[in-house]
Amino acid sequence: MRFVISAGLTLALLFPTLSRAETTWQVTVEAGQFDRTNTPVVALITVPPADADATVVELSGKTGKLVGQLTQPGLLAKVPAGKPHALLRELHFIVPTLKAGQAIELQAKVASDPSSLPQFAWKDTPGKQMDLFFGERPVLRYMYERVDNSSKDRRSETFKVYHHLYDPAGERLVTKGPGGLFPHHRGVFYGFNRISYDGKSADVWHCNHGESQTHEKFLAQEAGPVLARHRLAIAWHGRDDGVFAQEEREITIYNTQGGTLLEFASRLATTDGAVKLDGDPQHAGFQFRASQEVPDKTASQTYYLRPDGQDKPGSFRNWPANKEHVNLPWNALSFVLGDQRYTCCYLDRPENPKQSRFSERDYGRFGSYFEYDLTKDAPLELNYRLWLQAGAMTVEGVTTKSEDFVAPPVAAVK
Repeated sequence: MRFVISAGLTLALLFPTLSRAETTWQVTVEAGQFDRTNTPVVALITVPPADADATVVELSGKTGKLVGQLTQPGLLAKVPAGKPHALLRELHFIVPTLKAGQAIELQAKVASDPSSLPQFAWKDTPGKQMDLFFGERPVLRYMYERVDNSSKDRRSETFKVYHHLYDPAGERLVTKGPGGLFPHHRGVFYGFNRISYDGKSADVWHCNHGESQTHEKFLAQEAGPVLARHRLAIAWHGRDDGVFAQEEREITIYNTQGGTLLEFASRLATTDGAVKLDGDPQHAGFQFRASQEVPDKTASQTYYLRPDGQDKPGSFRNWPANKEHVNLPWNALSFVLGDQRYTCCYLDRPENPKQSRFSERDYGRFGSYFEYDLTKDAPLELNYRLWLQAGAMTVEGVTTKSEDFVAPPVAAVK
């Protein structure tokens, strides 16, 4: 049986020949309307029972060999009806180069000895944080300590979960934790400050009146040579500490050249009745906050790069003062830590709710939000990407990242 699925994410690495293949697949990748360079691809395949635990796949074609990784289907994967879910896998790899309109043919087989390949690995500090490494290099940190009400400071440190990002070299965190300017902003975070349900109101951004977001459990965790992924169960609590919504949040990090590619996926469901999600551009939606060092030392060097060009340092736009600052396909923050400039690209997609209202600040916080009516029949599904690299970027460079996300190559497997 043959089926087609749009591309997703990942890096493919050149590696020595790996032996043994009981099953093979033929994979065709079509570039589509854009040139591709080091472009992530994902294809949905079915594995035989004997390979149910396989992780690494060898791909070979006229251009050489690539390494792929098998994972469980992602949180928002579109699984064909009637397929045996227990044996469905996503095959992730990177196409090094492919011109618009062209296609390549690859043969894929399960690798028998992947142990020589550098890989991602998760390291848990139980009840505190989960760290992600690629080899010895730190990449990501998930902060999930349970709410501690022993003091105002401890509560502020622990009333919501978030992710830290390291710079691509693994030398330092580039995101902000508790404290500092506007302590309610931290890391890679998602929430809303104007929530109403059952005659009540809640703010899971500031969490000043007993609200919180709490980590409940790890639902899934994967790591290999191409990507690392974890899926989290997160409870959204109101002022009375009651849970009004349950979220599944999935973070995927890919082993990409030249920078760090993070994929954020979320499915939020009400626990009972309707929930109105609303906010303002500074305190709602999916957002990124750079290190406290930016407002302390380098805010004057911050600038934003948008589809209409690069703005001057210190200038920023916010809806509704800038009424055109809505429904952007992407936005990019360029900030300085120490003597190093970094660029973080925020990539939206048409399937996310609209109107998406964007916000920027020179201290390194940016993102977008929207309004949404959450009901039993209408959970909220979101999908964003962040690309972080050292140095400046161009409009063309960020547009390419956006094109790979919104209109990816197509992989067909048989």
